[in-house]
Amino acid sequence: MVNNLALDPARRRLMELADRRGVSLLSLSKLIGRNPSYLQQFIRKGSPRKLEEVDRGTLARFFGVGEDELGAPEAEDISPAIAKSSGKLPAPRAQWVDVPRLALGASAGPGAVAEEDAPVGHLRFAQGWLRELGLTPGALSALTVAGDSMEPTLRDGDEILVARADADPSGRLRDGIHVIRRDGVLQVKRLQFGTGQAAVISDNHAYPSDMAVPLRDLDVLGRVVWKGGKV
Repeated sequence: MVNNLALDPARRRLMELADRRGVSLLSLSKLIGRNPSYLQQFIRKGSPRKLEEVDRGTLARFFGVGEDELGAPEAEDISPAIAKSSGKLPAPRAQWVDVPRLALGASAGPGAVAEEDAPVGHLRFAQGWLRELGLTPGALSALTVAGDSMEPTLRDGDEILVARADADPSGRLRDGIHVIRRDGVLQVKRLQFGTGQAAVISDNHAYPSDMAVPLRDLDVLGRVVWKGGKV
């Protein structure tokens, strides 16, 4: 076990973010395209001494934090006049957000047993567009829909953007399409919340809906806030 007090601030912050998000260092190593033990060695053995810029940027976008929290040097504050005379340009603000795409699919059919939520790539979204929707980049994940129980709203193969349930500033669950885990099975369903229970609805009427499921039997992972798919 790593003693967080003995770590430098960047390593300690990476551990804190991984623990809070519930994602392993192995999965994060895969996210940045490194060997599975890369970040374990970074934390425990101090090798590499610092994260490479591209790796640090990917991790910062995944967690929705500034790169300075993961060891980036503070950017120089260059005025426009000095920049013009020196030939230096201030670093542009990031205009894009890379949202992690998870390996598991959100089943819109009978359901799929959920495996480790390991990121396998990204979908890129404009930062301003996400801000207009009131979404927090670090609380987003992308999944692929499998099955037809949510047709015509969601079709097999659609990509969906999911905002973590605990990231809603209202602090409450809202009616809508959600990704849930039920009896260890991952599903995407329409939820309508009542007192202590929820209706779990399939938009495709060929599939049954459960109209009074106790909330204790549902693990609501997040709300679907966007979809994209083939024409």
